Amino acid sequence: MRPIFALIIPCYNEERVLPVTGSLFLNKIKELIRSEVIDEKSRILYVDDGSRDQTWMVIRQFARMDVHCIGIRQSRNRGHQSAVLAGMMEARGWCDIAVTIDCDGQDDIHAVDEMIQKYEEGCDVVYGVRSSRKTDRFLKRFTAESFYRLMNWMGCEIVFNHADYRLVSSRVLNEFVDYKEVNLFLRGMFPLIGFESGQVYYERMERKAGKSHYPVGKMLGLAIDGITSLSIRPIRLITAMGIFVSFLSFLGVIWAVGSRLMGRTVTGWTSIICILCFLSGIQLVSLGVIGEYVGKTYMEAKARPRYIIKDRIGMFPSGEQQEEPEKKEFE
Repeated sequence: MRPIFALIIPCYNEERVLPVTGSLFLNKIKELIRSEVIDEKSRILYVDDGSRDQTWMVIRQFARMDVHCIGIRQSRNRGHQSAVLAGMMEARGWCDIAVTIDCDGQDDIHAVDEMIQKYEEGCDVVYGVRSSRKTDRFLKRFTAESFYRLMNWMGCEIVFNHADYRLVSSRVLNEFVDYKEVNLFLRGMFPLIGFESGQVYYERMERKAGKSHYPVGKMLGLAIDGITSLSIRPIRLITAMGIFVSFLSFLGVIWAVGSRLMGRTVTGWTSIICILCFLSGIQLVSLGVIGEYVGKTYMEAKARPRYIIKDRIGMFPSGEQQEEPEKKEFE
């Protein structure tokens, strides 16, 4: 029995690149259907993450031109991870396998063939992994590789050079529903689920059109989210550093008291001030790290919706044609 396939594509202000990459995605879906690899009910699911340009209009045109294209739109911009989650949860009810891929055309869509093959061999999760970073500039390559190494050192189980290009089975999606985190870091959450997994290597290409919406600031924020969502090692490092500094301070007190008893005057106000400034800096950084964890706990406790679907468009596999806005759904 051929699986029903969902290709989930998050979009944010991508009116320039979608007309270019949309045809690539559609041709791939039709090729897989003709080859009888996937079912005729398979769909391309575009997720508009509250775009401010004409992205939604482009998605509507796709849906009206071909039955294999459908779309959903979030009520506002909630971030890439939220858009990916919204697409997966939307497809969970009707697909057997889902692949998430960015819309910029940098990830090789033809790697899907090998992903599906690994699924048929028994893998419930297949990670798309970059074979190299030769298309990246030096700074981007250095920071990205440093990020993955830092995450692994922090005890976070993530796949090196894997972003959000992956295949997951419906069984994994059904289990993923129980993960209620508001602060999402998907590439670190799927390894926690378990099940059989595999990797497919591919060459990442240049962006087809437009510009990246992931500047250095957002990448840094994603890194902080990943570390604080998956590891408490930073807090333990603060504890270890506190014990070490306390031990050094204890030795310093013994030395100062001993010098005083032996009649020597302890001097060095400059060095004392430097030490105080250094320790004050450590305290402020430590408070910032702890505050980050407290803030995340606060956001998780409020349990706000991770996404809100505003509109749907296209012929969904259930046979229902979506044209007009529906009542909002919360997750």
